[in-house]
Amino acid sequence: MPAAIIAPSVLASNFGQLSAECRRMIKNGADWLHMDVMDGHFVPNLTMGAPILTWIKRDVPEIFMDCHMMVSDPARWVDDIADAGGKLYCFHYEATDDHMSVIAKIKSRNMQAGIAISPDTPCTAITKELGNAVDMILVMTVYPGQGGQKLKPECIYKIREIRRRFPDKNIEVDGGVTMDTVHQCTEAGCNVVVAGTATFGSSDPAHVIEEFRRSVDAAQAKCPPPEENLPFE
Repeated sequence: MPAAIIAPSVLASNFGQLSAECRRMIKNGADWLHMDVMDGHFVPNLTMGAPILTWIKRDVPEIFMDCHMMVSDPARWVDDIADAGGKLYCFHYEATDDHMSVIAKIKSRNMQAGIAISPDTPCTAITKELGNAVDMILVMTVYPGQGGQKLKPECIYKIREIRRRFPDKNIEVDGGVTMDTVHQCTEAGCNVVVAGTATFGSSDPAHVIEEFRRSVDAAQAKCPPPEENLPFE
């Protein structure tokens, strides 16, 4: 499986000091910063867009911006996010019927492509073609659009199934991940951990980030080899 990647969610940061908050997380061991972009249509909330990401990238040039696009027209924003310095563009399966063309557009702009599934979307929606085309699959363990929700444990099986089918893929979990819930996510097979309040709200984010990384490493150390002849391909 791929290595552990810890991505604090900027949605839980102090929005009045975004660049400083991102630098603080990188200093404390974060690999990526998870940027929740919401358009007020796909989800009811509005957050940040390309202009804000542009300034963050200028202030923190070493940042890897993992852009979680909760938008109703994902193809529309690819160029803007690429120009802003986004490194990974993750759009929602539910937002389009033409997933492959969106992926092609993302990759044409030299960004990694990710696809997210919301709690009500079955993991079988990620076909072999789709899973192989993206660089990362995001399993939402809360409904998109609002931070601070509790993890929905009924979503964990999707991580396990997707890992079983795509053993070498980055699999991200987002939603309600804390020191108490991270282990069930990593043991199911995620290697990319998104957490907002648990990191930005901690008095010792370095400890939290290191514990998340240890959880991924420990789960991988006891992971059985991938199965063959898998269904849903």
